[in-house]
Amino acid sequence: MARSKNMMFTDTMIRKLKPEEKKYLRSEGNGFTLRVMPTGVKTWLYVFIFGEKRREMSLGNYPDVTLETARGKFEDARRKVKNGIDPLAERLSEAEELRKAPTVAMLATEYIEKWALPNKKSWKEDKRTLDIEVIPKWGKRKAKDVRRREVVLLLEGIAKRAPVMANRTRALLSKLFNFALEREIVENNPVTGIKPLVKEKPSERNLSEDEIRKVWQALSTPGVLHISPENARCLKLILLTGQRPGEVITMHSAEIDGQWWTIPEPKNGIAHRVFLTATALELIGDKTGFIFESPRPDTSTQKPKPMHVNALAHAVRLNLEEPGETQESEAQTESIEGTYGLRRKLIMPFWSPHDLRRTMATKLSELGFWDEIIDVVQNHKKRGIVRTYNRNRYDREKQEALEAWERKLLSIIGERDSGKVISLAAARNKGQDAV
Repeated sequence: MARSKNMMFTDTMIRKLKPEEKKYLRSEGNGFTLRVMPTGVKTWLYVFIFGEKRREMSLGNYPDVTLETARGKFEDARRKVKNGIDPLAERLSEAEELRKAPTVAMLATEYIEKWALPNKKSWKEDKRTLDIEVIPKWGKRKAKDVRRREVVLLLEGIAKRAPVMANRTRALLSKLFNFALEREIVENNPVTGIKPLVKEKPSERNLSEDEIRKVWQALSTPGVLHISPENARCLKLILLTGQRPGEVITMHSAEIDGQWWTIPEPKNGIAHRVFLTATALELIGDKTGFIFESPRPDTSTQKPKPMHVNALAHAVRLNLEEPGETQESEAQTESIEGTYGLRRKLIMPFWSPHDLRRTMATKLSELGFWDEIIDVVQNHKKRGIVRTYNRNRYDREKQEALEAWERKLLSIIGERDSGKVISLAAARNKGQDAV
């Protein structure tokens, strides 16, 4: 290594230092030093003697750490040496303490990387909630210092603008601190005993046949709703297949083989085959890659990615208007022109993309299909002894159910005579009754 040369540092001089075959040092004296590596990396150092041993303490890389900041760090460390304190040992002690007692931000990162990412398909939602609702307020706090009162106040603040989000945040914080408890980062979970702030009723919304017709026709007519063609096709496919919105919107052409779509990692963790009717295949089209691809690639890899499931919920909310709301005049409506045409709203009670899945299940029941068949069509996890011993994939029954529902749906929207819609399950049951 080339020997250090003393000089007065300036930004101009530092910028002009070029890398050489071997690393070299430049120093102002008193230990304030700059190391230049063959790679071009320039690192501030404080070189000092403590306990008859030569020590090197990094003060950061230039230009991320400016000359002024580095000089301030050097002077602080030099004062400690003069007072008999080893600044490098002190830093190591602080790092060890921080490792044992991380901040909430550090805990959140560890939770996402070591638990949520490997175990949860929706880990991005956890990260988003932590980044928006928790880290801005608690990020620098030590996780072990968070108290129940602080949790309550945080949740109450969220509940004022988003009651359901307050409940979701409470559940996530409980998981986060249980994770910390298992790793002896905290001694207790401050969320324990805090009940959800808002009582949520399970949704029982399913669309009537008139509502199905109204929604399908609106989604099929360009310019009627303020919605992208991709979102419109995806919503139709959810209703037609009865699958989860998050699974439909991430559909990839590699998962489709003929008339069968295999969902490799569904919500319940069990690979699932879905029969695709002619109408479903028409909605999917011949695109390769993600069927519902986001217009923006992944920021880290720049590779294509599917649209986010929240885009569907947003699209629905944007186009719904509760009965009784003041309607815009024709002139006002025509003035609201957007990317996908003139914006008009559907006048009907609120529904969500997931309600389309529930609607499909309800209609299958009305067509005479048993609950067990509806469960396998929608990939509900089997329970008890059935889960252990029944390995039947029910492909034939799935196909019968989805084809029957397609016929019924086409009759509802007026594309087929309703008199011709017959449930194969109902017909089979009727035949058995006649025996």
